Amino acid sequence: MAAASRALLPTPRAAASASLAGARARLVPASASLPFRARRVRCAVASSPAPVAAPSPSSESAPARRISPAGSDGALRPKPAVLVAEKLSEAGLAVLREFADVECAYGMSPAELLAKVAQFDALIVRSGTKVTREVLEAGKGRLRVVGRAGVGIDNVDLQAATEAGCLVVNAPTANTVAAAEHGIALLASMARNVSQADAALKAGKWQRTKYVGVSLVGKTLAIMGFGKVGSEVARRAKGLGMHVIAHDPYAPADRARAIGVELVSFDEAIARADFISLHMPLIPTTNKIFNDESFAKMKTGVRIINVARGGVIDEDALVRALDSGKVAQAALDVFTVEPPPKDSMLVLHENVTVTPHLGASTVEAQEGVAIEIAEAVVGALRGELAATAVNAPMVPAEVLSELAPYVSLAEKLGRLAVQLVAGETGIKGVKVVYTTARGPDDLDTRLLRAMVTKGLVEPVSSTFVNLVNADYTAKQRGLRITEERVAHDSPAAEAPLESVQVRLSQVQSRFAGAISDGGDIVLEGRVKYGVPHLTLVGPYEVDVSLEGNLILCRQIDQPGMIGKVGNILGQRNVNISFMSVGRTFRGKQAIMAIGVDEEPDKETLEKIGGIPAVEEFVFLEL
Repeated sequence: MAAASRALLPTPRAAASASLAGARARLVPASASLPFRARRVRCAVASSPAPVAAPSPSSESAPARRISPAGSDGALRPKPAVLVAEKLSEAGLAVLREFADVECAYGMSPAELLAKVAQFDALIVRSGTKVTREVLEAGKGRLRVVGRAGVGIDNVDLQAATEAGCLVVNAPTANTVAAAEHGIALLASMARNVSQADAALKAGKWQRTKYVGVSLVGKTLAIMGFGKVGSEVARRAKGLGMHVIAHDPYAPADRARAIGVELVSFDEAIARADFISLHMPLIPTTNKIFNDESFAKMKTGVRIINVARGGVIDEDALVRALDSGKVAQAALDVFTVEPPPKDSMLVLHENVTVTPHLGASTVEAQEGVAIEIAEAVVGALRGELAATAVNAPMVPAEVLSELAPYVSLAEKLGRLAVQLVAGETGIKGVKVVYTTARGPDDLDTRLLRAMVTKGLVEPVSSTFVNLVNADYTAKQRGLRITEERVAHDSPAAEAPLESVQVRLSQVQSRFAGAISDGGDIVLEGRVKYGVPHLTLVGPYEVDVSLEGNLILCRQIDQPGMIGKVGNILGQRNVNISFMSVGRTFRGKQAIMAIGVDEEPDKETLEKIGGIPAVEEFVFLEL
């Protein structure tokens, strides 16, 4: 019964299951302008607890909550308990103490945390404490909120938190200026050899000629990741007289222009730069993105600053680039393993300036982060929707059971659409079109819009999109998402939706066949027998189940094409789950949509592309 009461949105395969408890999907909030029916969709992830009676001394149930003084009506109120596992400033603790009982237990071992966590409703950590599945399970259902005092959530098992019905919130804004300032400090210190000259002078050496630096004025700084911190670094670098370029597929062009920054491709950024400052998240696509290959594309004598995540740099490759002179200097605040080994060749390199992850370490930033996370945790404990939530809140099972296949469809359409985008402009205009027989008051589309946003954003960023932060995330990334309802001509239809369509405007496409007559990338899908299907690609009608992965081929419409493609996949032991062909006119052009269980290797895809009648193809992951 407890699991059912904390049910989350199921994955597509789990949608048919009676239990919705183990779901992975994360949901998202809607703008206030859309109708919201409280009786149909409500958020109860971290609502304030109901009064509970203290157990008898012999009870072996979870520890009882502390009881606060009587309220004005004379009734005793249970007070939430918050465990602060890492140092938090007094300003943040004061916010917490106004609402909850707070215990600070710094420096706990993993075993001590496991033994203690079941006594608390909320846990606050920084980067040093690992909130693992074991910790969340040890919470025994009482732990309802985990607060990460900072922006990164690498040390929190989000999947386990979602399954446990535990809301995770972070503090993404308070340390922005501190991190930017530290990046600039490393930039200037590296350019003028401050740390090396300081060490030499303290060792009794006066080496003015050895430590001749380089000027920043007129040099080109490439900012890799133009988010909050990257933007602040750009402003300060412009003030130093530097020419600033940036790479970020989601950076709004108007914001870059306002600062005087030129947005360019990844390869162009690293090829033009005299200095490279890293501000990108650590996700699978950025893991060791700065490696031997990327260093080879840089100017000889380039200088690199990293105050983001250590894992974006292949540290062994950086040592090789430093030894060869390709990279003249590096200034690093973060490392793949923290703290790094004492014998690290990178840390000990004479051309490397290092600091021990000090990006957010200012008095002002520490206080700001403490207040921001304290307010987020208190709000979550009160049952409020938090803009900094990074995983799924709870919604009623009846809403999920009705919308689950459409929610899955919406996410997969977004996930397919973002993979079709080419070029460096990023996605700006998104329209979601719903064909439905229901009126606005009978269908809340916020979950669907949220999942479209999730599909568009998560494959190319480290952001976790949920019911709370979807609109905020879209706004921060410059995504203008509009919705349109098209009335279905069958008012007696029982299904909530006939179809969902995603249109991306003003973008280039990797697959020309997905472009509609109006110049937009268009994908449309329906739910058939409880399973999401892709039914329209650009102007072509198809019908393929959205399971596994997808190959799209645009070809000349002629006999034997299905057999040729099928033979190639069969010979390479790639199993075909579905295949559908849509065409505009007989003998003209057609699109073949092929569902495959495995990802074909490069050689297999090249063979498909080598078929004379195939004009273009693309492999898409689901």
